[in-house]
Amino acid sequence: MSFLALLAPSLLCFAGVHAQLRAVLPEKAAAPSEALGSPGIETGDYVYVSGQGPRRLDGSTPPNFADQVRQSLENVRTVVEAAGLTMNHLVYVQVYLEDMNQYGTLDNVFADFFPKMPPARGVLGVARLPQPSMQITAVAVRDLKEKRPVALPNFKPNKAYSFGMLTHDRLFVSTMLGSDPSSGNVPGDPATQVDLALDRLKMVVEAAGLTLRNMVFVNPYLTSEIPMRVMNEHYARRFEFGNTPGRATIIVSSLPEGAHIAYTGVAVRDLAQRRAIRPKNMPPSPTASPCVFAGDTLYCSAKSGFIPGPNGGVFAAATADQVRQTMRNLLDNLEEADMKFDQVVSTTIYLDDLSELAAFGKVYRKYFSGILPAQTTVQQIQPTERKPDEEGHYPDLEQVSLIAVRSLANH
Repeated sequence: MSFLALLAPSLLCFAGVHAQLRAVLPEKAAAPSEALGSPGIETGDYVYVSGQGPRRLDGSTPPNFADQVRQSLENVRTVVEAAGLTMNHLVYVQVYLEDMNQYGTLDNVFADFFPKMPPARGVLGVARLPQPSMQITAVAVRDLKEKRPVALPNFKPNKAYSFGMLTHDRLFVSTMLGSDPSSGNVPGDPATQVDLALDRLKMVVEAAGLTLRNMVFVNPYLTSEIPMRVMNEHYARRFEFGNTPGRATIIVSSLPEGAHIAYTGVAVRDLAQRRAIRPKNMPPSPTASPCVFAGDTLYCSAKSGFIPGPNGGVFAAATADQVRQTMRNLLDNLEEADMKFDQVVSTTIYLDDLSELAAFGKVYRKYFSGILPAQTTVQQIQPTERKPDEEGHYPDLEQVSLIAVRSLANH
Protein backbone atom coordinates (compact mmCIF):
# COMPACT_ATOMS: atom_id res chain seq x y z
CA MET A 1 0.00 0.00 0.00
CA SER A 2 1.34 3.46 -0.90
CA PHE A 3 2.14 6.17 1.62
CA LEU A 4 -0.68 8.35 0.25
CA ALA A 5 -3.18 5.53 0.71
CA LEU A 6 -2.02 5.08 4.29
CA LEU A 7 -2.39 8.80 4.90
CA ALA A 8 -5.92 9.08 3.50
CA PRO A 9 -7.78 7.66 6.56
CA SER A 10 -5.80 10.02 8.80
CA LEU A 11 -6.77 12.93 6.58
CA LEU A 12 -10.45 12.03 6.80
CA CYS A 13 -10.35 11.62 10.56
CA PHE A 14 -8.82 15.05 11.07
CA ALA A 15 -10.74 16.98 8.42
CA GLY A 16 -13.05 18.38 11.05
CA VAL A 17 -10.28 19.03 13.53
CA HIS A 18 -7.98 21.08 11.31
CA ALA A 19 -10.51 23.49 9.87
CA GLN A 20 -8.00 25.20 7.56
CA LEU A 21 -5.16 22.69 7.32
CA ARG A 22 -5.29 20.43 4.29
CA ALA A 23 -2.79 17.90 3.05
CA VAL A 24 -2.21 18.35 -0.68
CA LEU A 25 -2.30 14.88 -2.24
CA PRO A 26 -1.78 14.81 -6.02
CA GLU A 27 -3.59 11.99 -7.82
CA LYS A 28 -0.42 11.25 -9.77
CA ALA A 29 2.91 11.89 -8.11
CA ALA A 30 6.34 10.31 -8.05
CA ALA A 31 6.64 7.70 -5.30
CA PRO A 32 8.20 9.28 -2.19
CA SER A 33 11.55 7.94 -1.07
CA GLU A 34 10.38 8.20 2.55
CA ALA A 35 7.09 8.75 4.34
CA LEU A 36 8.04 11.59 6.66
CA GLY A 37 5.64 14.19 5.32
CA SER A 38 2.69 15.14 3.18
CA PRO A 39 3.54 16.19 -0.41
CA GLY A 40 2.17 19.61 0.43
CA ILE A 41 0.23 21.46 3.11
CA GLU A 42 -2.33 24.16 2.38
CA THR A 43 -2.85 26.70 5.15
CA GLY A 44 -5.20 29.17 3.50
CA ASP A 45 -2.80 31.96 2.46
CA TYR A 46 0.15 29.72 1.62
CA VAL A 47 0.97 26.25 0.34
CA TYR A 48 4.14 24.53 1.59
CA VAL A 49 5.61 21.93 -0.78
CA SER A 50 7.82 19.10 0.49
CA GLY A 51 11.23 18.58 -1.07
CA GLN A 52 10.82 17.22 -4.60
CA GLY A 53 13.55 15.22 -6.30
CA PRO A 54 13.95 14.31 -9.98
CA ARG A 55 12.13 10.97 -9.86
CA ARG A 56 9.51 10.33 -12.55
CA LEU A 57 6.15 8.63 -11.97
CA ASP A 58 7.63 5.28 -12.95
CA GLY A 59 10.44 5.66 -10.40
CA SER A 60 13.17 6.37 -12.94
CA THR A 61 15.40 9.46 -12.96
CA PRO A 62 16.47 11.42 -16.05
CA PRO A 63 20.18 10.84 -16.77
CA ASN A 64 20.81 14.46 -17.78
CA PHE A 65 21.13 17.10 -15.01
CA ALA A 66 19.12 19.74 -16.87
CA ASP A 67 16.29 17.22 -17.25
CA GLN A 68 16.59 16.38 -13.55
CA VAL A 69 15.99 20.03 -12.73
CA ARG A 70 12.98 20.13 -15.05
CA GLN A 71 11.58 16.94 -13.55
CA SER A 72 12.00 18.26 -10.01
CA LEU A 73 10.18 21.44 -11.01
CA GLU A 74 7.45 19.39 -12.68
CA ASN A 75 7.06 17.42 -9.45
CA VAL A 76 6.68 20.74 -7.59
CA ARG A 77 4.10 21.76 -10.20
CA THR A 78 2.12 18.56 -9.56
CA VAL A 79 1.74 19.46 -5.88
CA VAL A 80 1.05 23.14 -6.53
CA GLU A 81 -1.64 22.38 -9.11
CA ALA A 82 -3.24 19.82 -6.77
CA ALA A 83 -3.73 22.78 -4.42
CA GLY A 84 -5.52 24.67 -7.19
CA LEU A 85 -2.61 27.01 -7.95
CA THR A 86 -0.06 27.45 -10.73
CA MET A 87 3.70 27.90 -10.81
CA ASN A 88 3.06 31.65 -11.03
CA HIS A 89 2.01 31.42 -7.37
CA LEU A 90 5.49 30.32 -6.26
CA VAL A 91 7.20 32.96 -4.13
CA TYR A 92 10.20 31.02 -2.82
CA VAL A 93 12.05 27.84 -3.72
CA GLN A 94 14.97 26.18 -1.95
CA VAL A 95 17.33 24.16 -4.13
CA TYR A 96 19.74 21.56 -2.73
CA LEU A 97 22.53 20.41 -5.06
CA GLU A 98 24.93 17.53 -4.63
CA ASP A 99 27.20 19.06 -7.29
CA MET A 100 27.57 22.85 -7.20
CA ASN A 101 29.41 22.69 -10.53
CA GLN A 102 25.93 22.32 -12.05
CA TYR A 103 24.87 25.76 -10.81
CA GLY A 104 25.09 27.35 -14.27
CA THR A 105 22.85 24.66 -15.76
CA LEU A 106 20.40 25.15 -12.89
CA ASP A 107 20.20 28.87 -13.71
CA ASN A 108 19.57 28.19 -17.40
CA VAL A 109 16.72 25.78 -16.68
CA PHE A 110 15.14 28.15 -14.16
CA ALA A 111 15.32 31.04 -16.62
CA ASP A 112 13.50 28.91 -19.22
CA PHE A 113 10.98 27.57 -16.73
CA PHE A 114 10.10 30.98 -15.25
CA PRO A 115 10.15 33.42 -18.19
CA LYS A 116 8.38 36.07 -16.09
CA MET A 117 8.78 36.98 -12.42
CA PRO A 118 10.79 33.95 -11.18
CA PRO A 119 10.43 33.22 -7.45
CA ALA A 120 13.02 34.14 -4.84
CA ARG A 121 15.47 31.26 -4.51
CA GLY A 122 17.96 29.77 -2.10
CA VAL A 123 20.68 27.40 -3.32
CA LEU A 124 23.15 25.36 -1.29
CA GLY A 125 25.44 22.42 -1.86
CA VAL A 126 24.91 19.31 0.23
CA ALA A 127 26.62 15.95 0.63
CA ARG A 128 23.64 13.68 0.04
CA LEU A 129 19.92 13.75 -0.76
CA PRO A 130 17.09 11.20 -0.60
CA GLN A 131 16.92 11.41 -4.39
CA PRO A 132 20.22 12.30 -6.08
CA SER A 133 21.28 14.72 -7.44
CA MET A 134 19.03 17.59 -6.41
CA GLN A 135 15.92 18.53 -4.45
CA ILE A 136 13.57 21.51 -4.59
CA THR A 137 11.14 22.65 -1.93
CA ALA A 138 8.73 25.54 -2.42
CA VAL A 139 6.30 28.03 -0.92
CA ALA A 140 3.33 29.33 -2.92
CA VAL A 141 0.95 32.17 -2.09
CA ARG A 142 -2.73 31.91 -2.94
CA ASP A 143 -3.47 35.61 -3.52
CA LEU A 144 -1.45 37.08 -6.39
CA LYS A 145 -2.74 40.66 -6.01
CA GLU A 146 0.25 42.00 -4.05
CA LYS A 147 2.88 39.57 -5.30
CA ARG A 148 5.79 41.45 -6.88
CA PRO A 149 9.54 40.97 -7.24
CA VAL A 150 12.06 43.22 -5.48
CA ALA A 151 14.61 44.87 -7.74
CA LEU A 152 17.93 46.24 -6.50
CA PRO A 153 19.16 49.66 -7.65
CA ASN A 154 22.21 49.37 -9.92
CA PHE A 155 21.87 45.57 -10.06
CA LYS A 156 21.06 43.76 -13.26
CA PRO A 157 18.00 41.52 -12.77
CA ASN A 158 18.72 37.80 -12.72
CA LYS A 159 16.62 35.78 -15.15
CA ALA A 160 16.76 32.66 -12.93
CA TYR A 161 15.42 34.17 -9.70
CA SER A 162 14.17 37.37 -8.10
CA PHE A 163 16.32 38.97 -5.40
CA GLY A 164 13.25 39.09 -3.21
CA MET A 165 9.53 38.41 -3.58
CA LEU A 166 6.84 40.38 -1.80
CA THR A 167 3.40 39.05 -0.96
CA HIS A 168 0.50 40.72 0.84
CA ASP A 169 2.18 40.18 4.21
CA ARG A 170 5.75 38.89 3.73
CA LEU A 171 9.05 39.25 1.95
CA PHE A 172 11.00 36.17 0.84
CA VAL A 173 14.71 36.86 0.28
CA SER A 174 16.96 34.91 -2.07
CA THR A 175 20.44 33.65 -1.18
CA MET A 176 22.64 36.69 -0.59
CA LEU A 177 26.28 35.69 -1.04
CA GLY A 178 29.36 36.92 0.81
CA SER A 179 31.10 38.15 -2.33
CA ASP A 180 31.72 41.50 -3.98
CA PRO A 181 28.47 42.26 -5.87
CA SER A 182 30.28 44.23 -8.60
CA SER A 183 33.08 41.78 -9.37
CA GLY A 184 31.86 38.50 -7.85
CA ASN A 185 35.21 38.13 -6.07
CA VAL A 186 35.25 36.38 -2.70
CA PRO A 187 37.55 38.22 -0.23
CA GLY A 188 40.04 36.22 1.76
CA ASP A 189 38.92 37.64 5.10
CA PRO A 190 35.96 35.69 6.63
CA ALA A 191 34.66 38.76 8.48
CA THR A 192 34.54 40.76 5.25
CA GLN A 193 32.62 37.93 3.57
CA VAL A 194 30.07 37.89 6.39
CA ASP A 195 29.58 41.65 6.18
CA LEU A 196 29.16 41.56 2.40
CA ALA A 197 26.45 38.90 2.70
CA LEU A 198 24.67 40.84 5.45
CA ASP A 199 24.92 44.06 3.42
CA ARG A 200 23.26 42.35 0.48
CA LEU A 201 20.52 40.94 2.71
CA LYS A 202 19.90 44.43 4.04
CA MET A 203 19.80 45.86 0.51
CA VAL A 204 16.99 43.52 -0.52
CA VAL A 205 15.01 44.17 2.65
CA GLU A 206 15.36 47.93 2.30
CA ALA A 207 14.52 47.82 -1.42
CA ALA A 208 11.22 46.26 -0.30
CA GLY A 209 10.61 49.21 2.02
CA LEU A 210 11.45 47.29 5.19
CA THR A 211 14.36 47.06 7.65
CA LEU A 212 16.23 44.16 9.22
CA ARG A 213 13.88 44.56 12.22
CA ASN A 214 11.17 43.03 9.98
CA MET A 215 13.07 39.76 9.59
CA VAL A 216 11.35 36.81 11.28
CA PHE A 217 13.61 33.99 10.09
CA VAL A 218 17.12 33.76 8.65
CA ASN A 219 19.15 30.86 7.29
CA PRO A 220 22.88 31.52 7.55
CA TYR A 221 24.55 28.98 5.26
CA LEU A 222 28.30 28.72 5.67
CA THR A 223 31.13 26.41 4.73
CA SER A 224 33.88 25.32 7.10
CA GLU A 225 35.96 28.27 5.81
CA ILE A 226 33.92 30.68 7.97
CA PRO A 227 34.52 30.48 11.74
CA MET A 228 31.18 30.32 13.56
CA ARG A 229 32.42 32.83 16.13
CA VAL A 230 33.18 35.41 13.46
CA MET A 231 29.84 34.89 11.76
CA ASN A 232 27.93 35.25 15.04
CA GLU A 233 29.81 38.37 16.13
CA HIS A 234 29.10 40.24 12.90
CA TYR A 235 25.55 38.92 12.63
CA ALA A 236 24.64 40.03 16.17
CA ARG A 237 25.60 43.63 15.36
CA ARG A 238 22.77 43.85 12.81
CA PHE A 239 19.90 42.87 15.10
CA GLU A 240 18.33 43.90 18.40
CA PHE A 241 19.60 41.80 21.30
CA GLY A 242 16.93 39.34 22.46
CA ASN A 243 14.66 40.19 19.54
CA THR A 244 16.60 38.60 16.70
CA PRO A 245 14.92 36.53 13.97
CA GLY A 246 14.49 32.79 14.33
CA ARG A 247 17.51 31.09 12.78
CA ALA A 248 18.73 27.80 11.36
CA THR A 249 22.51 28.03 11.00
CA ILE A 250 23.62 25.32 8.61
CA ILE A 251 27.16 24.29 7.71
CA VAL A 252 27.02 23.26 4.06
CA SER A 253 29.27 21.51 1.57
CA SER A 254 29.35 24.40 -0.90
CA LEU A 255 27.63 27.60 -2.03
CA PRO A 256 27.13 29.20 -5.45
CA GLU A 257 29.93 31.13 -7.16
CA GLY A 258 32.60 29.98 -4.73
CA ALA A 259 31.08 31.85 -1.77
CA HIS A 260 31.56 30.60 1.79
CA ILE A 261 28.71 32.44 3.52
CA ALA A 262 25.16 33.29 2.43
CA TYR A 263 21.92 34.42 4.00
CA THR A 264 18.33 33.88 2.99
CA GLY A 265 15.19 34.52 4.98
CA VAL A 266 11.66 35.80 5.51
CA ALA A 267 10.45 39.19 6.73
CA VAL A 268 6.99 40.35 7.78
CA ARG A 269 5.78 43.57 6.15
CA ASP A 270 3.88 44.90 9.18
CA LEU A 271 6.02 45.13 12.33
CA ALA A 272 2.85 44.98 14.41
CA GLN A 273 2.49 41.39 13.15
CA ARG A 274 5.97 40.42 14.40
CA ARG A 275 6.47 38.94 17.86
CA ALA A 276 9.38 36.92 19.23
CA ILE A 277 8.70 33.90 21.47
CA ARG A 278 11.12 32.76 24.16
CA PRO A 279 10.52 30.17 26.90
CA LYS A 280 10.97 31.73 30.33
CA ASN A 281 13.86 29.41 31.22
CA MET A 282 15.84 30.47 28.17
CA PRO A 283 18.07 33.57 28.35
CA PRO A 284 17.89 36.18 25.58
CA SER A 285 20.25 35.52 22.68
CA PRO A 286 22.25 37.98 20.57
CA THR A 287 21.95 35.70 17.52
CA ALA A 288 18.59 33.89 17.48
CA SER A 289 15.11 34.01 18.98
CA PRO A 290 13.62 30.55 19.57
CA CYS A 291 10.59 31.44 17.42
CA VAL A 292 9.10 34.55 15.82
CA PHE A 293 5.52 35.16 14.72
CA ALA A 294 4.72 36.69 11.34
CA GLY A 295 1.01 37.24 11.94
CA ASP A 296 -0.41 33.75 12.58
CA THR A 297 2.68 31.97 11.23
CA LEU A 298 5.38 30.90 13.66
CA TYR A 299 8.94 30.46 12.35
CA CYS A 300 11.04 28.40 14.77
CA SER A 301 14.81 28.15 14.98
CA ALA A 302 16.50 24.84 14.30
CA LYS A 303 16.81 22.65 17.38
CA SER A 304 19.06 19.69 18.07
CA GLY A 305 19.30 17.12 20.85
CA PHE A 306 20.96 19.70 23.09
CA ILE A 307 19.77 19.52 26.71
CA PRO A 308 19.47 23.15 27.88
CA GLY A 309 20.66 24.45 31.22
CA PRO A 310 23.89 25.39 33.04
CA ASN A 311 25.35 21.92 32.47
CA GLY A 312 23.70 21.41 29.11
CA GLY A 313 24.94 19.59 26.07
CA VAL A 314 24.25 16.69 23.74
CA PHE A 315 24.66 13.53 25.80
CA ALA A 316 22.92 10.97 23.57
CA ALA A 317 25.15 8.92 21.28
CA ALA A 318 22.43 7.70 18.87
CA THR A 319 20.29 9.62 16.38
CA ALA A 320 17.03 8.13 17.71
CA ASP A 321 17.83 9.32 21.22
CA GLN A 322 18.90 12.77 20.09
CA VAL A 323 15.72 13.35 18.10
CA ARG A 324 13.60 12.74 21.21
CA GLN A 325 15.33 15.67 22.89
CA THR A 326 15.07 17.73 19.69
CA MET A 327 11.31 17.26 19.56
CA ARG A 328 11.07 18.09 23.26
CA ASN A 329 13.00 21.32 22.64
CA LEU A 330 10.73 22.21 19.73
CA LEU A 331 7.66 21.46 21.82
CA ASP A 332 8.88 23.83 24.54
CA ASN A 333 8.88 26.62 21.97
CA LEU A 334 5.50 25.67 20.54
CA GLU A 335 3.93 25.53 23.98
CA GLU A 336 5.31 28.96 24.83
CA ALA A 337 3.36 30.16 21.78
CA ASP A 338 0.30 28.17 22.98
CA MET A 339 0.64 25.80 20.04
CA LYS A 340 1.39 22.13 19.40
CA PHE A 341 2.85 19.80 16.79
CA ASP A 342 -0.44 19.32 14.95
CA GLN A 343 -0.22 22.98 13.91
CA VAL A 344 3.17 22.47 12.25
CA VAL A 345 2.90 22.87 8.48
CA SER A 346 6.52 22.43 7.36
CA THR A 347 9.78 21.04 8.74
CA THR A 348 13.35 20.98 7.50
CA ILE A 349 15.40 18.03 8.75
CA TYR A 350 19.20 18.00 8.68
CA LEU A 351 20.77 14.60 9.27
CA ASP A 352 24.40 13.77 9.92
CA ASP A 353 23.96 10.53 7.98
CA LEU A 354 21.03 10.08 5.61
CA SER A 355 21.20 6.31 6.03
CA GLU A 356 19.69 6.87 9.48
CA LEU A 357 16.52 8.42 8.05
CA ALA A 358 14.40 5.42 9.03
CA ALA A 359 15.63 5.55 12.64
CA PHE A 360 14.96 9.28 12.74
CA GLY A 361 11.51 8.91 11.20
CA LYS A 362 10.39 6.20 13.61
CA VAL A 363 10.72 8.67 16.49
CA TYR A 364 9.72 11.82 14.56
CA ARG A 365 6.33 10.49 13.40
CA LYS A 366 5.20 9.77 16.96
CA TYR A 367 4.88 13.49 17.65
CA PHE A 368 2.21 14.08 14.98
CA SER A 369 -1.24 12.67 15.69
CA GLY A 370 -2.86 13.98 12.51
CA ILE A 371 -1.64 15.13 9.12
CA LEU A 372 2.11 15.02 8.70
CA PRO A 373 3.57 18.42 7.75
CA ALA A 374 5.41 19.08 4.52
CA GLN A 375 9.07 18.23 5.02
CA THR A 376 12.50 18.39 3.48
CA THR A 377 15.38 16.13 4.51
CA VAL A 378 19.04 16.62 3.62
CA GLN A 379 22.49 15.53 4.71
CA GLN A 380 24.37 18.78 4.26
CA ILE A 381 27.95 17.63 4.97
CA GLN A 382 29.89 14.40 5.35
CA PRO A 383 29.21 12.50 8.60
CA THR A 384 31.04 13.70 11.67
CA GLU A 385 33.20 11.59 13.97
CA ARG A 386 30.88 10.27 16.67
CA LYS A 387 33.06 10.47 19.73
CA PRO A 388 32.27 12.23 23.01
CA ASP A 389 34.53 14.99 24.28
CA GLU A 390 36.10 14.98 27.73
CA GLU A 391 32.80 16.12 29.27
CA GLY A 392 30.76 13.42 27.56
CA HIS A 393 29.22 15.72 24.94
CA TYR A 394 28.42 14.16 21.55
CA PRO A 395 28.15 16.00 18.21
CA ASP A 396 24.74 16.92 16.81
CA LEU A 397 23.48 14.09 14.60
CA GLU A 398 20.30 15.89 13.53
CA GLN A 399 18.59 19.27 13.57
CA VAL A 400 14.99 20.29 12.85
CA SER A 401 13.47 23.69 12.11
CA LEU A 402 9.74 24.21 11.65
CA ILE A 403 6.91 26.51 10.60
CA ALA A 404 3.55 26.36 12.37
CA VAL A 405 0.29 28.28 11.90
CA ARG A 406 -1.76 29.45 14.87
CA SER A 407 -5.11 29.63 13.04
CA LEU A 408 -4.94 25.87 12.50
CA ALA A 409 -5.62 25.12 16.16
CA ASN A 410 -7.66 22.04 17.02
CA HIS A 411 -11.32 22.70 17.74
